[in-house]
Amino acid sequence: MKIARIELYQVDLPYSGGVYHLSGGRTYSSFDASIVRIVTDNGLEGWGESTPFGSTYIAAHAAGARAGIAEIAPHLLGQDPRQLDRINDTMDDALMGHNHAKSAIDLACWDVFGKSVNMPVCALLGGSTQIPMPIISSIYAGTPQDMRARVADHRARGYLGHSIKVGALDSEGGPALDAERIRSALADRQPGEYFIVDANGGLIPETALRMLNMLPSGLDFVLESPCATWRETLSLRQRCNVPIVIDELAQQDADIAQILAQDIADGIGLKISKAGGLTHGRRHRDICRSAGLSMSVQDTVGSTIAFAAIAHLGATVPPRLLRCILDCRDMVTLETANFDAPVINGGVLAPNAPGLGITVHRDLMGAPIDAWTL
Repeated sequence: MKIARIELYQVDLPYSGGVYHLSGGRTYSSFDASIVRIVTDNGLEGWGESTPFGSTYIAAHAAGARAGIAEIAPHLLGQDPRQLDRINDTMDDALMGHNHAKSAIDLACWDVFGKSVNMPVCALLGGSTQIPMPIISSIYAGTPQDMRARVADHRARGYLGHSIKVGALDSEGGPALDAERIRSALADRQPGEYFIVDANGGLIPETALRMLNMLPSGLDFVLESPCATWRETLSLRQRCNVPIVIDELAQQDADIAQILAQDIADGIGLKISKAGGLTHGRRHRDICRSAGLSMSVQDTVGSTIAFAAIAHLGATVPPRLLRCILDCRDMVTLETANFDAPVINGGVLAPNAPGLGITVHRDLMGAPIDAWTL
């Protein structure tokens, strides 16, 4: 089997909540998706998606992802898409870094692989635990009362995890506002719920410690991505008693190794496109599993295509280590594909259909903006 054609599509994904507010005054109202279709010489097709969270979240942006795909695609023609490590070696040889560009291609190859053997991707990644995975909300930074109300809304819809965004600038209220956001968001906490307080790298050790010192004792949460650098995160780690989870800083395989070598964190936010796809996501999963780090399997953002990959990888994580997965379908208003994975009682299972198990809405894709043929 050989890759005979690679097609690249661009799709805008409006944010379902209007405007998303992140630390540091960053705002987002729509997300720019790059979607890849791979066609093999025997007619099988696979789909993958890469949707950066704007251009100020990590060192990735949509135009760069598409430029990276254009750089990589010609080198993959004629290769066997089922040999995922070799596919990733070729991508790394063609382009250094740029994980977001590689992720869409990697996902499309896994989709082809699953279809070629009539198995779901989760089976190829090690097998589903067959235990419903709890989903997590994404509560953007707002007033404390508004954030409490949005947590309650997601709770009513079955969400068991909640990611609470903090990182107020001093001009917005600083650590005192963030502390009040946390108190309000956790005020109605129910048994079995899991709370992440996520600064997206928007704090420095001083502001993080001030925020934590203003909180009452007994609040049950983990602190995700408090600081933007390894040095700041390690400095904070040594002086606070709240579990720390790494997200933006955990991109390469070596980053996960560094977390372990320096005992910087207790878990990671495993975002698939940030890691470069399911191949590297699988490695991150295995390193974390061997070291006892917890995981939340997510992506930066994305449509149903991205969520399918999240569901398949999350299904392979042992329940004692899996905190939740992100249902990014809920974050955007455009449904790019059918995917039979409903949320039931706050949990979701990956379907048994071959590959990623998606049926892409081709009419929404329009014409490819670029294509490469063997």
